[in-house]
Amino acid sequence: MRSKIPPLCVADEATFWPWQRWPQFATRPERAAHVVVVPIVGMADWGLGHPLDAEETVLMRVLKEAAAKRADRLQLLVVPPVRFVLGPEEGCAFAVDPPIAHACIEEVVTSVAAAGFRKIVLFNSSPWNEELCDVAARDLRIDRGLQMFCIHLAALGFDFLPGRNPNRWELQTVITALLGAAPERIETAEDVAGGGKRSRAGGGKPATVTAATAAAPGLLETAAKRLGGLLQEIHAREPLPDEGRIPEATP
Repeated sequence: MRSKIPPLCVADEATFWPWQRWPQFATRPERAAHVVVVPIVGMADWGLGHPLDAEETVLMRVLKEAAAKRADRLQLLVVPPVRFVLGPEEGCAFAVDPPIAHACIEEVVTSVAAAGFRKIVLFNSSPWNEELCDVAARDLRIDRGLQMFCIHLAALGFDFLPGRNPNRWELQTVITALLGAAPERIETAEDVAGGGKRSRAGGGKPATVTAATAAAPGLLETAAKRLGGLLQEIHAREPLPDEGRIPEATP
């Protein structure tokens, strides 16, 4: 039994990689059929009145609910989130350069592959890292022969980018409920240059903790169901033939 110490992150106990023991890995059958999720989270002030780790707060809770409600046949593992990624705007924190971010993702995925797993999902919350994940997944497919997939939190209805998400205040409602704390002052679009297109643009009326607590479960459940369906589709995919080697083009 684990000691009562703060967890690495929000996670489903049965599927979180660090909470497994080595004998559990040694006896895992059909590793090629497992789906391993690598969370990718940025840190930024998105003008929602909540802490910089709001992306991780939402992404890991959606992932935890999807994992907890997965079908028995879905063999799933989740590694700790990759937190040092791209952050090109002034509201971002702990950002690294593109080559470093790419190398960090590659190192984590390569370690997962070294343990015998081939089907890997990059689950990303950051609008600034969508292209990075797509490129990293492509490169790992080509260079390592891995069966790579990308899922972006924005596609599940929780898009942090102000100019792209008309329901962005649902996102703030969920964060308020998960943290149990009302947001601080919200910046409006007029506070930020660029007409609300930059990361810190806000606007709208924040929900109280009571209202957020009532509304958030339904929003989270919808996103978790979408994610669970996608993970199930990925799990059902046949492993790549010839250990993922890409056939050479014939003249």
